[in-house]
Amino acid sequence: MDFHLSDKVVIVTGASRGLGAAAAEALSNEGARVLAAARSLGDLEALAAAHDGRIEPFRCDMRDGEAVTALVDAALERFGRLDCVVNNAGIAPAGSFLEMDVEVIKDVFRVNTLAPALLARAAAAHFVDEDKPGSIINVGSTSSLRGKPILAAYSASKGALLRLTEALSGEWARHGIRVNLIAPGAFLTAAQHQVVADEKMLAARLRKIPLRRMGQPPELGPLVCYLASPLSEFVTGACYVMDGGELAKL
Repeated sequence: MDFHLSDKVVIVTGASRGLGAAAAEALSNEGARVLAAARSLGDLEALAAAHDGRIEPFRCDMRDGEAVTALVDAALERFGRLDCVVNNAGIAPAGSFLEMDVEVIKDVFRVNTLAPALLARAAAAHFVDEDKPGSIINVGSTSSLRGKPILAAYSASKGALLRLTEALSGEWARHGIRVNLIAPGAFLTAAQHQVVADEKMLAARLRKIPLRRMGQPPELGPLVCYLASPLSEFVTGACYVMDGGELAKL
């Protein structure tokens, strides 16, 4: 399928590995040019080297609000346009909420909720100024829909991101700006390393998933491309769950 992404420009945050890298690769493979943002340049540069100039690495700490909003200017300076933002960066420190340091809790909301909100707003302001349509894709989690013990701050931050997605989709639709959310379940990324390394823990985790496996990061790519594409121009305010059926059976 041709997603009509040739020469479109997309910002992808948290693009150095996992789902962010998979999104950046899929978009690049469809002809888009990607500003790939993350805190560390090492993995980003390796990703860019494999994509013949279509992926541009850019260092950005998502805790820094000014740096986050500056991503829009960076995309415009390097590529001359902006069509879509993929808010993928996130952190998920686990632990008892009673014992979690307040600064850790604040960090979770800075990265998982405030940063996507600021970047979405900066991108939307550009789309409005240019009188052009745009797409905002927020990467939430199944925790956006169900709170999870030991991940209270993460669940709350991702739940807030879903509500933000719904609110902005209604507010910005008249400008032709679409806002949608993808809610991944267990994907085989570095975040699942501890689970995968323990056979009993892995078996217990897979029993909760009807498809009896974790998702592979490249499986996220086609959905990101669709939501970035004009093919989805009637889709806004939607939440796409990708979890092997786990939420459906709860």
